[in-house]
Amino acid sequence: MPTRSARLAGAVLVAGLGLATLAACGGDSGSSSSGSSSSSSSGGGGKSDAKKVALLLPESKTTRYETFDRPLFEAAIKKDCASCSVIYSNADQDASKQQQQAEAALTQGANVLVLDPVDGKAAAAIAASAKSQGVPVVAYDRFIAGVDYYVSFDNETVGKLQAQTLVDTIKKNGKTSGDIVMINGSPTDPNAASFKKGAHSVIDSSGYKVAAEYDTPDWSPDKAQAWMEGQISAVKGSLVGVYAANDGTAGGAIAALKAGGVKPLPPVTGQDSELAAIQRILAGDQAMTIYKPVPPEAEAAAKGALALANKQKPASTTTVEGVPATILDPIAVTKDKVKDTILKDSVYKITDLCSGTFAAACAKAGLS
Repeated sequence: MPTRSARLAGAVLVAGLGLATLAACGGDSGSSSSGSSSSSSSGGGGKSDAKKVALLLPESKTTRYETFDRPLFEAAIKKDCASCSVIYSNADQDASKQQQQAEAALTQGANVLVLDPVDGKAAAAIAASAKSQGVPVVAYDRFIAGVDYYVSFDNETVGKLQAQTLVDTIKKNGKTSGDIVMINGSPTDPNAASFKKGAHSVIDSSGYKVAAEYDTPDWSPDKAQAWMEGQISAVKGSLVGVYAANDGTAGGAIAALKAGGVKPLPPVTGQDSELAAIQRILAGDQAMTIYKPVPPEAEAAAKGALALANKQKPASTTTVEGVPATILDPIAVTKDKVKDTILKDSVYKITDLCSGTFAAACAKAGLS
């Protein structure tokens, strides 16, 4: 597994190239293709003859996919193969739509699929269909059985980091007992089960009680908020913490807690380092988030895809269920770590992070 310093160095190297493309690459829930007529060698080694790489992302409710993953992946492909093109689609959390998009990409002559599945089990059929046509498949961020290559973060560690930070914060608040509610991720997302497993491995032995637990369909912040609203009357007097699997569900939980008159707010976890989440952390409404640097993930996926498209073996750090894989390290980000992670890697501009009502919170945190 890469060291943190090596991983962050990789993030910085790619961030300048990738983040510069954000303004030019807006959201798109349909399909698109980008390319160039110039020639270059592929990142996987050897000559690349204008290969077509299909990037199939799962949804847009989580802001990272359109804001970071897509533009960074496209930039990494163009950096290593200027003559290659990207066939892009976003499934809008619809597994059937994703299958149709994969079939369309294959019809368009995709030489490799890079697939972040809406439903990991259903996506196995997409992978099998592609491979039956001689097209290799890269599982991106979420695991798919039987693919050729897998790129992601250590997902069980994500849950452990979330839960350990939550437990530590509860203890710091002076609470030696009490209730935790768990708002997990989508039941169709294979990563969500790993996050939950990692979180339970910490919480179950912490001395705090899991009073209620919810697997959030489609990672929907609205559904997380509605569920949290329904729990408040039962746990209001004993609630000491909320495990939320990502920043969207965290935002929904916090909105419900505020509307329900829960004061002070208990610590709430998150994941993905969304702009709104970092602002909530600085303001004291959210305890932490998980930072998963997208640049090295997108670059590893792009290099692996180009290698496979050219019938070469992609570089890997380990194997997962027999699949060659590159697994990266997640980072827990609390208020005191925003400067040395999110801002250091130029994920957001300080002018955006500290705008409007968040200016005072930034100044208090030494970020202005």
